[in-house]
Amino acid sequence: MTIKSDSRHLYLQVIDRLKRDIEAGIYKEKEKLPSEFELAKQLGVSRATLREALRILEEENVIIRRHGVGTFVNARPLFTSGIEQLKSVTDMIIQANMEPGTIFLNSGIQSPTEEDSRRFDCSPDEEFFVIERVRTANGEPVVYCLDKIPLKYYPENYNYSDESLFSLLDRTSSRKISYAVAQIEPFGYHEKVSPILQCEPETALLILKQLHYDEMDQPILYSVNYFKADKFSFHVLRKRS
Repeated sequence: MTIKSDSRHLYLQVIDRLKRDIEAGIYKEKEKLPSEFELAKQLGVSRATLREALRILEEENVIIRRHGVGTFVNARPLFTSGIEQLKSVTDMIIQANMEPGTIFLNSGIQSPTEEDSRRFDCSPDEEFFVIERVRTANGEPVVYCLDKIPLKYYPENYNYSDESLFSLLDRTSSRKISYAVAQIEPFGYHEKVSPILQCEPETALLILKQLHYDEMDQPILYSVNYFKADKFSFHVLRKRS
């Protein structure tokens, strides 16, 4: 199992070897790797070389280190999407060949916050319908969703619990979502959201904040979605101008 030297730095060879072993199932998802001493001996490299390789693998989210416990193989994301593509959570789950579901938590009518007034350029008298849900994939909670819609755009007495809000607005509103301005933030353990999503203490979250606009460039929906970082991966296609 030792590393065979080639022209590249040893730590790069170690990275490639560990990735191949993970791909081959020698080390399975969430499985603990051997100790640094044992792994360095198996690979025939110094512990300093191994540590550099593990540091890079951790940055790439291939592994996760738990202080005082050990090093573990990270679970692969079940869902991946280009962030430049505007998709609903429902569509992302369906494209992963899984069954989307919804756990309803709460809903109600609220007055706008100061930030709402700024986002929607509305008066203090404007009312918003606020929906709090958990989206599931094959019954497993994967996304916590908090959505705000101006009450004037929200259909009364409609059971939204099992439907994408994108689909709901497309079907029942005169305003159609055309595009969104998005912001992604990494987040560690969240006192409220992490237990709802059944996250382990070391599982991070990805927060996707989006303000959606209609064809007339008017804001129609504000969403804050907390994704389990071990289940979702987002990427961006960047082109030279």
